[in-house]
Amino acid sequence: MNAPAKTPTLDDVAAQAGVSAATVSRFVNNPGVVAPATAERIRAAIAATGYIPNLLASGMASNKSKLVAVLIPHLTDSIFNDTIEAMVAEISAAGMMVMLGITGVSASRTGELIRGALSRRVDAIISSGPLDPETVELVRRSPALFLQIWELPSEPIGMAVGFSHAAAGRDIARFLVSRGYRRPHLITAEGARAAVRRDAFLAEWQALDGGPVSQATVDIPSRFGHARRAFADMRRLEQLPDVVVCGSDYLAQGLIVEAQAAGLRVPDDLAVMGFGNSSVAGEMRPTITTVDVDGTRIAREAIAAIRRHGEGLPPVERSIDVGFRLIARESA
Repeated sequence: MNAPAKTPTLDDVAAQAGVSAATVSRFVNNPGVVAPATAERIRAAIAATGYIPNLLASGMASNKSKLVAVLIPHLTDSIFNDTIEAMVAEISAAGMMVMLGITGVSASRTGELIRGALSRRVDAIISSGPLDPETVELVRRSPALFLQIWELPSEPIGMAVGFSHAAAGRDIARFLVSRGYRRPHLITAEGARAAVRRDAFLAEWQALDGGPVSQATVDIPSRFGHARRAFADMRRLEQLPDVVVCGSDYLAQGLIVEAQAAGLRVPDDLAVMGFGNSSVAGEMRPTITTVDVDGTRIAREAIAAIRRHGEGLPPVERSIDVGFRLIARESA
């Protein structure tokens, strides 16, 4: 039986590259501090020896784990996907690693994942999930930076990078009134942020004397498949709405498919509006009118905040509003 191969060490890399072990260590912790030619020799030596840096040990020495936990409610049909992809790319480019957690809609599950992340000494937690009071207190006492994304609470626990869901709801109402719609049907996911948009829409619609509003709710996450039941329920209403406002583009896509299968023309017989500006919104026929949120900017603002936190600097702002924009396309 062959003896197991010797695990390559930092000294092996140093010998291969013709530099000191301290230089290799500096490169592993922060590649930018090493001259380009030296860095290239060290990269080649790491590849040749098969050396795997012990980032846990270097993190203990520097009190930085270079690990960021990203917690989101779900991935399937998620309006967070583009934001998460941009965020992972930005975090990786910054030389950090991502620990991704799926919280669902449970505050207890979110709390479990936050505890797990803190036990691994993460530098930051980026979360869009629900929080219970116990977890809030835990996060407040932690040295890790806590970032809430996709919302702007009045008192962020650490920092918040997002947009006003109430303002989005009001703008949707104004847009539909300006386009001449008078009988909207709202399909809202059973979540706090969606409820804020719905309530703001209803208040603004009433203020604008927009006409009667019908409503329905779907489970979280709202999916393409929810559209069949939602459309069937809507068809039983006394009067067919002239526009359906959906909580996500995936739900809007499903509504368009159901409407067309029933012989309705979109938007002539029934207009449809989504939310999130997913890739499907611009690829459907008809293309979907929606609300776009700049996920890439959310990611960049979050990374900038994490870098400042790592340098021991306070945040420039505790709440960063990235705004949103309404995109009028063919479906409404």
